[in-house]
Amino acid sequence: MLNRILSNDFPRSRLLALLLVAVLLGLAFAPFIFPGVKPLSVAAKVLVFVVLVASFDLLLGYTGIVSFAHTMFFGIGAYGVAIACTNMGPTWEAVAVGLVASLGLSFLLSLAVGLFSLRVRAIFFAMITLAVASAFQTLASQLSDITGGEDGLTFKLPELLMPSHEFFETPFLGVTVDGRLLTYYALFVTTLVLLLALLRIVNSPFGRVLQAIRENEFRAEAIGYRVVVYRTTSSVLSALFATVAGAMLALWLRYNGPDTSLSFEIMMDVLLIVVIGGMGTIYGAAVGAVLFLVAQSYLQDLLRIASEATTAVPVLSALLSPDRWLLWLGVLFVLSVYYFPTGVVGRLRTSATLKRAVSQGGPK
Repeated sequence: MLNRILSNDFPRSRLLALLLVAVLLGLAFAPFIFPGVKPLSVAAKVLVFVVLVASFDLLLGYTGIVSFAHTMFFGIGAYGVAIACTNMGPTWEAVAVGLVASLGLSFLLSLAVGLFSLRVRAIFFAMITLAVASAFQTLASQLSDITGGEDGLTFKLPELLMPSHEFFETPFLGVTVDGRLLTYYALFVTTLVLLLALLRIVNSPFGRVLQAIRENEFRAEAIGYRVVVYRTTSSVLSALFATVAGAMLALWLRYNGPDTSLSFEIMMDVLLIVVIGGMGTIYGAAVGAVLFLVAQSYLQDLLRIASEATTAVPVLSALLSPDRWLLWLGVLFVLSVYYFPTGVVGRLRTSATLKRAVSQGGPK
């Protein structure tokens, strides 16, 4: 049964398996283990980025495509829900219409970009996607009547998903069971289902062909595979998953604007998470998202504590100032790349493989 759920793609490392179980349980019980508004928001953002990063890894890690338009599809999903709920009201029909419409638009745009751009060399394709994403962000900022412009859109959701809707009068294990909690677990279930779906895709015959194209495009084409078709299909699937991630973000925030879902900084964060977690490993999206977003969210707090504890050493206290959190985040990233060049997942799997090889080749 577990084979089918994980599509025969096991962690292949005891330490990695424990880490993944810890991530799964931590996210599943986050509202109860880490009570408070900020921890829950961080956990929800992790869920969204797990889907977004895993969908990008389908492009970069498994197909070898470098695209800077991924946040465009992310923004389309967020804007689809925001615009529909703003114009149709806080109804389930509005959420469904927004999601379906955004998926349809993402399908058409990703298909067009794939068909017209994937025939060119990698660097030119990356530049084309960057230009398309920049144009879309500018368009979203200027169409204020539809998108709210730079101010974005604030909207309401169905009553069942609103924080004001409480299911029980008394808290459960110290946590108020309301619409906010229901929204979080809706995101959790969606993330789990989509992650398992991506595992099935990359471990299917289709996924094997994508990996063959990544390793040697000319050889794959020489043995009969239509490379453009496979790469375009991969691009479309990746865009659709990113669109759902954007819709998840909009449902959680009940707001969307250009800087929220279309910012180039989000694209950079996705790239960093893919590298930290490990390219070509769907599990890396979960591990990398947790490590990066937790560090990004709490590094300032840790630096503040360290700075106050070292006030007797002025130079060290100034160096550990919370204002320098980006510097330390960069240092942590450089160290992670140095010690984990294939990402956390890749390193743990390689270490486990070497240990098994040594144990099997030892004296009997």
